[in-house]
Parts: sequence; C-alpha cells; structure tokens
Amino acid sequence: MDKHPKSGWLKSLLLSLMHRLKQFAQLWSLQTLLDLPDRLKNLWQQLIGSYWFIPSACVLAGILLAPILVTIDEHFDRETVRELSFAFTGDDEAARAIMTTIAGAVLGVAGTTFSITIAVLSMASSQFGPRLLRNFLTDTPNQFVLGAFIGTFSYSLLVLKAIHKYDVAFGVPQLAVTFGIIMAIICALLLVYFVQHMVHAIQASHVIEGASNEAIKNIHYWYKDRCDIKHQRDVVHQDVEQFHTWSATPIYAPSSGYLQQIYLKSLVTLSQDYAGVVQINANLGDFVTDRNIIGYFYQRPANHSDNRQQTNTPKLAIVPRRPDSLFWQRFAGCIRIEQRLSHSNDIAYSLGQMTEIAVRALSPGINDPKTAVNCVQSLTSCLSIMMRRQPPSPYHFHIPSPDKSTFNQSTSKQPAPDKANSDSYTVENVKNKPRDAILAVVTHTPKISDFIDISLGEIRRYATADLMVLKALCQAMVDLNYAKVNNAQQQTLLHELTLVERAGQDNLSYQALVDDLSAMCEQAKQFILSDNAQHQYFAYVSKFDAHIHRALQTQSR
Repeated sequence: MDKHPKSGWLKSLLLSLMHRLKQFAQLWSLQTLLDLPDRLKNLWQQLIGSYWFIPSACVLAGILLAPILVTIDEHFDRETVRELSFAFTGDDEAARAIMTTIAGAVLGVAGTTFSITIAVLSMASSQFGPRLLRNFLTDTPNQFVLGAFIGTFSYSLLVLKAIHKYDVAFGVPQLAVTFGIIMAIICALLLVYFVQHMVHAIQASHVIEGASNEAIKNIHYWYKDRCDIKHQRDVVHQDVEQFHTWSATPIYAPSSGYLQQIYLKSLVTLSQDYAGVVQINANLGDFVTDRNIIGYFYQRPANHSDNRQQTNTPKLAIVPRRPDSLFWQRFAGCIRIEQRLSHSNDIAYSLGQMTEIAVRALSPGINDPKTAVNCVQSLTSCLSIMMRRQPPSPYHFHIPSPDKSTFNQSTSKQPAPDKANSDSYTVENVKNKPRDAILAVVTHTPKISDFIDISLGEIRRYATADLMVLKALCQAMVDLNYAKVNNAQQQTLLHELTLVERAGQDNLSYQALVDDLSAMCEQAKQFILSDNAQHQYFAYVSKFDAHIHRALQTQSR
C-alpha cells in the first residue's frame, strides 16, 4: 500500500493528464490530419458516452443565463414588464421565496431522477448484460432531463444571489424570476416525460431495437450498396499475390487492450513513407497484449517499380527503409487500443449485444424464450442486409498524384482526334488509361459465415433444449436464403441448418419434439436447394397438420 495516499493520487492524476495530452498531440499531428474526421468522431462519441457531458453543459448554460438575464433586467423598462400577464411583479421577499422553492424542488427531483436511473441500470445489467449499460448511459433524453434539473438549480441560486432587499429600483430581477418559473414548469413536464421514457426504455423490445439500429448503422458504414469498379481493378495488381514473399517484420501491439479503431489513411501514409505494405491480422474488438503480433510490415524490394511510381520527379525513387523508432511511434497513432470494450464501428460488437440479450434470456434464472426469438429475428434482419451489400475489401491502395508533365508528354504523342470523334476519343482514353495504384495496407475482413457463427450460432449453442428458439433459427436460415447472392452463402446456411437439427436431436427432451424439428429442417433444406426459392413462400407444415388437412379434404368430398 502507498504510505502517502495524497502523493499517489496526485501521481495518478498527472499520469492520466499526460496520457490525455499525448492523445491530443497525436490527434493534431501532421501524420494524422487525413483521419482527423474519424478521430474527432471518436472523441465526440467518448464525450457523449460519458454521463457528465450533457448535464455539465446544462449547468454551464444555467450559470451563463443567470447574469445575462439579470443584466437585461437592469436595463429593461419595468412598466413594460408589468403589462405582461405572465411576468412576475412581486417584491423581493416573494422573489426570494419562489427562487428558494424552485432550487430546493429541482434538486430533490434531480436526486430522485438519479436514483431511478441507477435502479434501471442495475436491472439492465442483470437482465440484458453489462455491455448494454452504455446504451442507457448514452441515452440523450436521460442526460438532458438530469441536466435540466441541475441547470435550473444552478440558475436559481445565481438569481437568488442577485435579489437585493434595499434596492427598490433594481432589487427584483423580474424577467430572471419569470424565466426561473418557466424553467420550473418545464422541469415538471420533463419529470413526467422521464418516467414515461424509462418505462419504454426497460422493455426488451425497445433495447433490442436500439441494438439492431446501431448494428445496421455500422453495417452501412462498412458494406456499400454498390461495387467499386476502380477498386476491383486495383485488386488484380500483382503485389496482392506477391507481397507475402517480401522481407517481413513482425508488428507488435503498442499496448494491451481491445483494438477499437484502425485509421487507414494514416496507415497508408506510413506504409508509403517506408516503401512497404502493412498487414493487420487482428480484427476490431480483439484483445491483444503488448507482446501479441497483430500483423507484419513487408518491405518492398529496392528495384520495385512502385518505388519510382509514387514520386512526381522523373528517375527518382523512394528508398525502402526498415522500421525504426519513428515508425513504431507513428504506428501507435494509427490504431486505437482501449482497456475496455467501448462503442466503435465494429459490427461484431453490435451483433454481440443482441446475442448477449438472447443468451441471458435463455438462462434458467430468466427463462424468456420469446425475447430470444425476438433477438434472432433482429439478427436475421441485420445479416440479411450484409448478405445483399458489397463487403469491404481487405486491400487498401495508395493513389499517387498524377504527373502533369508526364501526362502532357504522353498526350502530345497521340494524334489529334477529329472533331466528330472527339467525345468518343476522350471516353476511350479514360476507359483504357491504367489506374496507378500502390498496395499499402491489408486488413482482415470477417466473412458472412463468421458473423452468422458469432451471432445465430452462439444462440444455437445455448438454445439446444428449447424447441421454440431452434425453430426460430431454422426459420432464420430460410429468411436469409432470400438475400443470398452466391453458392458460398447457400452452403453456409445449409451447414447452420444441419447444426440446428443436430443440436435438437441430441438435447430435446422427447422424440416428438425431435421429429418436429427434423421435419422443419428437412423442409427448409429442400426449400433452400430449390432453384426458384427466392421467389416462393416458405411455410412449414408438420405431419400432424398435413394429416388434419387431408382428413378435412376427405370429409368435404
């Protein structure tokens, strides 16, 4: 134990301050200006994710409003104020009593609001999982309601300080007191809204919907709605197949923690400055230690054509150099590692929130399979969007700026086109002109099968004895089949169907349930394998339902 607790606390505070200053210096360094929007976005998400930011802003607004309105009162015509029917026109004792009542009331309500929030967080942690706490803490309405209460409290105190007893002319800031009354009424309405909002916030369907919307937002960030033709042409570059044969240097994680962000533009600039290719094998959300190898730096050969291509000066090439201390310092600024999992653009983290809700709902203590089925349906919706869109490419290229002199020399050698064929000549030149692209960064991109395994597959492993959830998983494979675009996705769905059927055969309590699940899985497999499945409707018909249907048809005859 530290014999000097004050010095230990001061030392930890200084270390934290130095760490923040280092992050700020990295944020504004010249090497990271290209990724500045993403870095500012992460900083803003950290501020919003903290529970103090919006309430502190409201307190600051209250502190600024009080002297401003008091100053306006001193220069405002009192006769005009008395003509306003809703304005306060009492003496100093009435004003002091009103502001004292408002300050005490809103502070008490703020304490009640905070107690309700803590109770909801405790319930959400036990029922939905600790990773869902961030969704409650970052709920903007909750933060704004608490901020309105303590902001009104700070405003009331400052206005109360400005009320003078013996100054008849300007002793009562009537407009400031009137505004305080309006704020108190608004706080009363916000209290009613807060109670109604918390009732909806603790519902499982509302929590699942919020996690699903966040996952869809991250999917739209990574998965594009159309194919990038230029990028697909760059992937044919010979370095994509050959860079593994170059001299490789292991890349270690700069610190222990969870990989939260990769700043690609800064990483591309770093790789080009050292004339090589950076390969990152770790995924977003992976836990790494400071001794983990998370990738490799492949040194481009000295006689490689790309070393000369990325310079605008003729016959001048970039000299390849091995990673030095400056390389590792810049690399540490190209990735963001946190000690705990936090909000990022990681799709797996967003899907994991819904998976965690489903797993906890299937636990014996909660035993809520309906919530698990709701999670399966939401996950199916997210995975369906991923299957229909263009997945992100693991290859990232550096596009050098074109050399105007070289371009002019090349175009001067071409014969002048006719005026009649000038448009077609320009189009053909643009179409046939090779695109200069230099391979710079290679990242690891999870496949759709990986996302299915960590979401629906994880639920399957915990729902082995629940027929309702297993049939929902079977239906999910059928629903995902409507969004498949290739045979690999179809084989993934058939493999997952086989695992669902095997889980039911090994763990369901009696044979009738096993036969029901096996029949549904078999019908689903036949439907997925049919040629026109994406244009047909799937409806599972059990043997008992089929028998009843035949009996009714026989009686009708």
